[in-house]
Amino acid sequence: MSCNSCGTGSDGKPKGCKSNGSCTSDSCNKLTVFDWLANMSLPNGQKPFNCVEVRFKNGRKAFFKNTENLSLAIGDIVATEASPGHDIGMVTLTGELVKVQMKKKRVKIDSEDVKKIYRKATQKDIDIWTKCREREEPMKVRARQMAIDLNLKMKISDIEFQGDGSKATFYYTAEERVDFRELIKGFARAFNIRIEMRQIGFRQEAARLGGIGSCGRELCCSTWLTDFRSVTTAAARYQQLSLNPQKLAGQCGKLKCCLNFELDSYLDALKDIPNRNIKLKTVKGNAVCQKIDIFKGELWYTYEGDWMSWHKIKAEDANEIIALNRKDEKGIALEEYASDLIETVKIDFENVVGQDSLTRFDKPKQKNNRRKNNRNRNQKNTGAKKQRSNNQNRSAKTGAKKTHTHSKNNPNRNRKNNNPKPTPKKDA
Repeated sequence: MSCNSCGTGSDGKPKGCKSNGSCTSDSCNKLTVFDWLANMSLPNGQKPFNCVEVRFKNGRKAFFKNTENLSLAIGDIVATEASPGHDIGMVTLTGELVKVQMKKKRVKIDSEDVKKIYRKATQKDIDIWTKCREREEPMKVRARQMAIDLNLKMKISDIEFQGDGSKATFYYTAEERVDFRELIKGFARAFNIRIEMRQIGFRQEAARLGGIGSCGRELCCSTWLTDFRSVTTAAARYQQLSLNPQKLAGQCGKLKCCLNFELDSYLDALKDIPNRNIKLKTVKGNAVCQKIDIFKGELWYTYEGDWMSWHKIKAEDANEIIALNRKDEKGIALEEYASDLIETVKIDFENVVGQDSLTRFDKPKQKNNRRKNNRNRNQKNTGAKKQRSNNQNRSAKTGAKKTHTHSKNNPNRNRKNNNPKPTPKKDA
């Protein structure tokens, strides 16, 4: 999936990512290779490798010789040799890693497929290339309609113009052989250009067009997968997947390439697990395998006739019973093997810092009980003080009223109350 505006600007650099030819999201450059030797200098006396890798539309790549000793870097637009004329592409890899890629793809330097680079693309070359790219989409719509009118069982999936606009390659998919001679004549009259028809497979079509897989990511074939290995339903059986074609098929209609990614791990784990079709002969009866946990090495068996009771045993125990059966001996009951499997929860580490918590970065409000208690105590003290002051005010008002009433009735309110002198006692 590329940027919305991946066209080139006036200087030949892409407008979409604006990073001088290398997309930072790695989505514009399909099947890109990271040049980890870019910042390393060559040893003294060694000449740089004179071949570069050039990418064209939709991940089509080829190797070219730099016979003119041009100073090329990743992202440069170059004019390359084609038959006839020339083509325009973008340099995606230079240096020693090109030698590694050519060895990986078994391309020899002296091969006729390795053509040469003419020059760096000029502004005129880029303008012609841009106009040709703009014609591809309306041409594809019209070409599909012409193929439908001729009742041809084929699908035109993509059109790619040559850089100089002298030739157009039509990529199509078909399940049977197609006679498209009349179609080519119609294309030549309608488009007035040299036509080349190239049939591709359904996987190659998905790789060219791209898309989003069921995993939510871009298709592997359009981003990094360079070779298409055969995928069979046996890969799904080994991984105990449901043989549902809607789930196992990709956008190309074939089995998903990712079924082969973990197949080797499953095959290694299945070496010590017995065949599930083998019945175990025990003293209690024959047992049939119902389920396998491949990586734990555990199997679930049931006795014939008692299909509701499942017994879990280890793969070693099952192999032991099978070895006894080959000697015409019966094994002990499965319950004795199953009783040894006591499920215990093993704690490998203690979570002391909360690194496995989803909310470990959230800072919850800490409850400060001391502050809360102080606040409650202050509120109580304040309430008590208010109550005490209210009582004092109320008592002061009541005392004032009483004093005022007493002063009305008693005219001698300002006199001092002197105690009377005690009367002397008379002697009897």
